[in-house]
Amino acid sequence: MRLSVVIVNYNVRYFLEQALGSVRRAMEGIDGEVWVVDNHSADDSVRMVRERFPEVKLIANTDNPGFAVANNQAIRQSAGEYVLMLNPDTLVEEDTFRKCLDFMDAHPDAGALGCKLIDGSGKFLPESKRGFPTPWVAFCKTFGLSTLFPKSKLFNRYHLGYLPEDQTAEVDVLAGCFMFMRKTALERSGLLDEAFFMYGEDIDLSYRIQQAGFKNYYFPETRIIHYKGESTKKGSLNYVRTFYQAMIIFARKHFSGQGAGLFIFMLHGAIWFRAGLTLLRNFMGKAWLPALDATAIYLGLILLKDFWASYYYHDPNWFKSNVLWFNFPLYILIWLGTVWLSGGYDARYKVSRLLRGLGLGTLILSAVYGLLDLDYRPSRALVLMGAVWAFCATLGIRLVAHFWEFGHFRLGSSRLKNLLIVGSVQESKRVLELLNRVGMEGKNLIGRVGEEADADRIGEPDQLQDLVRIYEANEIIFCSRDIGSQDIMAHMARIGPAVSYKIVPEESLSIIGSSNKDEPGELYTIDIRYNIAEPGRRRDKRLLDLLLCAAMLPTAPFWLVFSSKRSRLALNWFQVLLGYKTWVGYALHAQNASLPVIKPGVFSPPDALHDLKVNEETVARLNFFYAKDWEVERDLTILWKS
Repeated sequence: MRLSVVIVNYNVRYFLEQALGSVRRAMEGIDGEVWVVDNHSADDSVRMVRERFPEVKLIANTDNPGFAVANNQAIRQSAGEYVLMLNPDTLVEEDTFRKCLDFMDAHPDAGALGCKLIDGSGKFLPESKRGFPTPWVAFCKTFGLSTLFPKSKLFNRYHLGYLPEDQTAEVDVLAGCFMFMRKTALERSGLLDEAFFMYGEDIDLSYRIQQAGFKNYYFPETRIIHYKGESTKKGSLNYVRTFYQAMIIFARKHFSGQGAGLFIFMLHGAIWFRAGLTLLRNFMGKAWLPALDATAIYLGLILLKDFWASYYYHDPNWFKSNVLWFNFPLYILIWLGTVWLSGGYDARYKVSRLLRGLGLGTLILSAVYGLLDLDYRPSRALVLMGAVWAFCATLGIRLVAHFWEFGHFRLGSSRLKNLLIVGSVQESKRVLELLNRVGMEGKNLIGRVGEEADADRIGEPDQLQDLVRIYEANEIIFCSRDIGSQDIMAHMARIGPAVSYKIVPEESLSIIGSSNKDEPGELYTIDIRYNIAEPGRRRDKRLLDLLLCAAMLPTAPFWLVFSSKRSRLALNWFQVLLGYKTWVGYALHAQNASLPVIKPGVFSPPDALHDLKVNEETVARLNFFYAKDWEVERDLTILWKS
């Protein structure tokens, strides 16, 4: 047998479906086998593989042992002369495997081969070719020197930026998302080191393949799409910790002496440095708008103070200095707090949420104002004028931000995307049905591009580049049943990354794409959108928990004395108050892992059914509808009936 393809999957069903479809086409005419190792996914991946790809050899783990362990499970049972480790969030060209086989046959010194990787927008991914992470290489990567000098042989040895992306070359490290390996090289070097849970195992294996006397090659004559970040989100602290811990394992394993100690010390420092940058970036991403709002409101209040003191009191120094350090910060805190509670920072361009939040804040301020000491009650007029200014200032900030992001001032509406569908009449209709079922807001369908002539066709595939320019299209959906992976990638290369590309796999209920190499892939499916996953709803649920805790306080003496379950109730009360539990959550069920994560519940939807017996399937469905349709009233109803 010539080739064994091994794919490890964890909760990326729709990406796996697309990857297996492309692998099936690429395996045509090749004596080979395909293995999928599922690490206890909760998204029906196993059932999808069994039903849609019966030829695949499936290993369904009952836990998640990690990437290295799972790959080794299949590699040990594989029969191919060559083994390909392939990520599930990839798409291969129809001739990828054949070209790799030909190259490896022609180069008996090659132990492993990597190809050209591009992201979902068609951009080249620099991790296609890498150098070993020596202390200097790691230092340059950690502190950004490799980014500042991307073509430097001195500063960017990690991504070998000095090597042209279209030049075949011997390299040190290959990317684990696509490692085409000679079985004899694996037998000499050993399989993946299972000390690595995720990340680092590809570096370690590449190093050991070279130590075994083979070479690693970067081979850009074929390419694959890699939708980065589908199995793990790369903008998280967990990614930083896991990645650099993997580097520490590698250093301890392959370096010795004083150099190893220095390297490990640097890597520990890199963890803290990168973690700090991640925290700062995440904080700035959320804090910039409230910070601008607060600054604008504060400056406006100062001007209003000076104006009102001169105009009404005829004394520029009428107001005491405490308005600057007490009153104004208090006003801003209440206004911005109520805007946040109203969801004004979750959907920052919804004027209704902004107005509702500021209105509620002004009412609260009016009530609080009367409770303040006389020295801290400068003027009600200042509060009212400040409220008007706060609305005008925050609205103006959003108008400018919206124009910067979308190019127009129509708040609440993003730039309309001009959409082209590339495929047959039948597949285009299916794509439209999928889009309509998930919502086509913000999309303007220009027409269909394909060979068949009908009223919707505006051109043929070889005219696609011109059609994008003529109709100013900024989104293209390719039907993979009608256009091959190789042609899709060729179109992406010609048109460039300014357009958003998506692919609908054959017979799939998903549309997959990504417009940024640093962001996880986008996914349109007919899957239901869960209310409980929305930030505003989650905040409402937490506030409801706190209000219910507060409402129980007046009756505490009663239930502490007379309730037979007072100790359990008291414990639950404290756990909900501290955020360890919620009053209503999911009932226990194995499929809860596929639902949005919430805190464990004191009560659950089946509790409202009293003595009715429900089976496992009903419990799963009740949990599903609870997550999908969550409203405040739903929790109150369940609590009342329970």
